[in-house]
Amino acid sequence: MSTEQLNLAQSVVLHMGPLLERLSDDDFYDFCQRNRELRIESTRDGDLVIMPPTGGETGHRNALVTAQLVNWSLADGTGLAFDSSTGFRLLNGAKRSPDCAWVARKRWDELSAVQRAQFPPLAPDFVLEIRSSSDPLADLLAKMAEYIETGVRLGWLLDPDAKQAWVYRPGAEPLALDGPAELDGGDVLPGFKLQLAPLWG
Repeated sequence: MSTEQLNLAQSVVLHMGPLLERLSDDDFYDFCQRNRELRIESTRDGDLVIMPPTGGETGHRNALVTAQLVNWSLADGTGLAFDSSTGFRLLNGAKRSPDCAWVARKRWDELSAVQRAQFPPLAPDFVLEIRSSSDPLADLLAKMAEYIETGVRLGWLLDPDAKQAWVYRPGAEPLALDGPAELDGGDVLPGFKLQLAPLWG
């Protein structure tokens, strides 16, 4: 058992059902702001998923990946990169916070100032999730499928402990890779190559 498994609690799922539907988007945003030490998502089925802060290993891995995306995004200039504290309101009503994400600038600029300030009502063009030791793989695979169903054009799921990666694209089966050295952003993130050696370390 890893240090992270010993020190971190599992995510807590609250089955709210119709009660969650009564919360407006503003109410949900306010609820999250009042509990900023937690990472809170909601599912299309009316569940609240409350996640504790990450441990050191996961936080470091997230930083390694996010830094690469941010550096590429700043140089490329065609979109904006986001870290794990950003929530997105998906078309199915779920509110998700991927470990990092990217949105094309044209789509971002179409949002109002209020929409940009709260949880943007769109699916990012690209999302990435990193599995921590306490994350059930089945839950993450389902989340990745949901991203694609709601308009994400490219998704990567990384499992550092197993040194595995899954690539998700619309209209295609997920591609599972064992220990890839890098992942290519293709036509969604042209020129972006995520270096994975530091993550597999």
